[in-house]
Amino acid sequence: MKNKTLATWLALLGGPMGLHRFYLHGWRDRIGWFLPWPSLLGAFGVLRTRQLGVDDQLSWVLIPLLGFGVAYCALVAIIYGLSDPLKWNHQYNPSLDPQSKVGKTNGLTVLALVCAMLIGTTALISSLAYTFQHYFEYQALQ
Repeated sequence: MKNKTLATWLALLGGPMGLHRFYLHGWRDRIGWFLPWPSLLGAFGVLRTRQLGVDDQLSWVLIPLLGFGVAYCALVAIIYGLSDPLKWNHQYNPSLDPQSKVGKTNGLTVLALVCAMLIGTTALISSLAYTFQHYFEYQALQ
């Protein structure tokens, strides 16, 4: 059984580490193994900024990877949470009744959707602002 609410929360909270992909598709999922790398590179960029200051150009490239990864996973959480229960059960629970409870939306799913919209929007706008700010600062330095 693949619970839609649990998959939504995993995409939101553990998505950058690929937890939702492993939950839905198993340990052999290639996308699940790819997802942690941009997040780790972005975290490395944050560490470089803390150690070397805001003028480190490599961190300008790396930090947005973390933000865009979080925004992507928030979008995936929204897609999971808004998916039709019949389609969810057909895709992830084919052996269960199409009207099974695990594919239905409940209050925790709606809460995850609200959190995903807040977190995803914040991460996306912050990443875009950070990227454009440093891009134009770099252009001004040349």
